[in-house]
Amino acid sequence: MNKKFYQEYYTLEREGWWFKARLFILESLFKKLKFDSNISILNVGAATGATSEMLAKYGEVTSLEYDKYCCGFLKEKTGIEAINASLTDLPFTDNSFDLVCAFDVIEHIENHEKAVDEIFRVLKPKAKYFITVPAFQTLWSNHDVVNHHYRRYKKNNLNKLITKSRLKIEYTLYFNFLLFIPILITRFILNVIPIKRDKNSSGSDNEIMKSSRIINTILFSIFYSEKYLLNLNVKFPFGVSIMSIGHK
Repeated sequence: MNKKFYQEYYTLEREGWWFKARLFILESLFKKLKFDSNISILNVGAATGATSEMLAKYGEVTSLEYDKYCCGFLKEKTGIEAINASLTDLPFTDNSFDLVCAFDVIEHIENHEKAVDEIFRVLKPKAKYFITVPAFQTLWSNHDVVNHHYRRYKKNNLNKLITKSRLKIEYTLYFNFLLFIPILITRFILNVIPIKRDKNSSGSDNEIMKSSRIINTILFSIFYSEKYLLNLNVKFPFGVSIMSIGHK
């Protein structure tokens, strides 16, 4: 990713409707896992640190980030010292962690089979994984290109990938269901009629909504409301994203 993206991303992770609502949802579901205190957590793809900051409330977090520039940016902005390494070649011994999180990471990796195998390797026996990925190739847009995605997933494809690594799935769920149709329509329009983008920006689709506080608030409220439905074990038939939780 280019450097301009991380400047945007730092603000988006803390103010953008999608990032804020997703973080609340992830934390809510994390609490349901009922870990003991001070567990060892590997957060792969720490980006600009919002997920690592959330996870640090529950255990000792090791942050890992593939992009060397992002590691420096993360240290400068947050004080988090991320390890510069790849999920396909983790610099840890077998059976090292109580939890491995990879929030929207494996879609960035060409050899995602190797990535999930590495998650299996570094987890302690019976330890858990928590993975999220973008869903449905029909939602592919310039945002995926800017983010260097290799693919988007369907639930059955993700399940096959995970079980092939010998991880045991507890559940796999679609989320960001309520906004699926508006996002699908928006992505289709942007693919057919691309908007003119600021040459000083990264080109991420997040720029479209960032200037409107009202739209940001409305979209956050809609997405955030799914937290309550997911905690009631509602299973959405589709969504913009997928989460999978399971264990070794």
